[in-house]
Amino acid sequence: MLVAMGAKINGIGTTTLEIEGVEELRPTNIATIPDRIEAGTMLIAGAMCGGKIKIENVEPEHFAALTARLEDAGAKITVGKSSIDLTVPKSLNPVDVTTAVYPGFPTDMQAQWIAMMSIAKGASTVTDTIYHDRFSHVPELIRLGADIEMKENVALIRGVKKLKGTKVMSTDLRASAALILAALKAEGETEVLRVYHLDRGYEAIEKKLTSLGASIKRVAGEEF
Repeated sequence: MLVAMGAKINGIGTTTLEIEGVEELRPTNIATIPDRIEAGTMLIAGAMCGGKIKIENVEPEHFAALTARLEDAGAKITVGKSSIDLTVPKSLNPVDVTTAVYPGFPTDMQAQWIAMMSIAKGASTVTDTIYHDRFSHVPELIRLGADIEMKENVALIRGVKKLKGTKVMSTDLRASAALILAALKAEGETEVLRVYHLDRGYEAIEKKLTSLGASIKRVAGEEF
């Protein structure tokens, strides 16, 4: 975008950029890229709850690391030019992941992946190399019945047959999403508190999940 506005930037695509100042920048038009983390969260919702899900208006190559791991977990992925179709098997395979800088597995999908692995058929590990202490969602997932053991920046998840609804509290944006995903799969009713975090990274997530058949509603507070 800056180059289109007249900026002089060399080294695009490498690890070093060289910027030469210019006297002024000119107006330009640019399309904002789709949110790969919101799209990925919806794919994991589909993978956890079964059935089929189609995500449209996305750039599939932006989160290829996630869809590859979903295939390892047993999901059937069909990639279109700007869409992804996902169909899941009756049970999910355990898959280890390690977060990395783009184009690796994103740290912003770590919490959602742990939620999904909590119901996988077997044990898996999730290692976060970006934010070593980004596991505040783990105690809350355990409250829902997940079997998770922490050792520094590595979570060992042993899949359980079922999760059970209860009251949990979100502590940040992606933790909120992970708890909602787990709640969708849990038996009974789950109340997720402090969901104002969600609105920083998801647009009306409860409405989108409802359109997929989820029973979810916002019972207090306003959208931010």
